[in-house]
Amino acid sequence: MIFTRVAAAILLWVLSLLTCAAVVAFSFVRLDVPAALLFWNVGRRLSHMTEGFGADVVLSAESTVLLALVIARLVRGHISTFGETLAIACLASMCSYVVNDHVLKVFFGVPNPTDVIHGAKHGFNILMGSGASSFPSGHMALAGALSGVFMRLYRVSIWPLSALLLIAAGLLLVGDWHFFSDIIAGAFLSISAGILAGEGWSVHLRASGNRR
Repeated sequence: MIFTRVAAAILLWVLSLLTCAAVVAFSFVRLDVPAALLFWNVGRRLSHMTEGFGADVVLSAESTVLLALVIARLVRGHISTFGETLAIACLASMCSYVVNDHVLKVFFGVPNPTDVIHGAKHGFNILMGSGASSFPSGHMALAGALSGVFMRLYRVSIWPLSALLLIAAGLLLVGDWHFFSDIIAGAFLSISAGILAGEGWSVHLRASGNRR
């Protein structure tokens, strides 16, 4: 029974991955550059308003939350179930971001919208990327993994968090921070990572006698 559920979950994820890959490929070829050109002027204005909301700020906030939770655990001897979930979500988010920016972006090497607007070719430069590359989106890696944990452990949060992710995706697109394909790939991979982390924590709780 358990094997059947696991096999069904893996099959569903593989089918979702193939669908996502097809959408990303279409977006990469047909939508990315036209959308970047369309929103370029808006993006330049928004960039001055969003300078304080970069990945470094989010990572610092997550680190602060984790430190506070660790201190609370040491002082009180325990933290709430929600606190545990928040800690797992922050860790998943930070790990997702690191893997994305230091492995995936470096591997794919896709120039960011600003570089493309100024003449760089919108294409893959395998193993020639950096943290400043565009694909997949690091911002979505942060938000998606955090959301994925809560989506798995608090099912009631699925729709509110999905709405927030859509808003974040729209801002990244309109602000010319990322292409369509970056956002879609970053969201899919990071939400998958978050759900996996949440499932792992759920298995741990069940093994220790706490149903979740």
